[in-house]
Amino acid sequence: MKYRLIDILACPICKNFPLKLIVIKENYYPKREVKIEEKPLCELYCGLQQKYIREVKEVSCEDCIKREVDIGILICVKCKRWYPILDEIPRMLPDELRSKNEDIAFLRKYRDYIPIEILVNGKPFNLKEM
Repeated sequence: MKYRLIDILACPICKNFPLKLIVIKENYYPKREVKIEEKPLCELYCGLQQKYIREVKEVSCEDCIKREVDIGILICVKCKRWYPILDEIPRMLPDELRSKNEDIAFLRKYRDYIPIEILVNGKPFNLKEM
């Protein structure tokens, strides 16, 4: 998932913005280059620095373009929903379309990276239920 996506993603359930990003594994593509005519590329929120654009002192859009989140988690701090990122793809499905077994397996596998609040009270699934 490109870090730039954080600039436009909101929680599909409660519409909260921005989502908190936790990166577990990142891929780096050093040969990727994009002509950047105007910086910053993001309008409201820099996903790489996890700050609103107005708070960012120095932008590094050229470096950001070369990075992709391979494995991670997006968290809505308002409604406590979480969305896994696997193989560079954010899986932002509504609760009723999510796989409980897959989500619980993700939480167990990456529990050392995930805040305890999500492990215990995250929606739609958490480890407290188990």
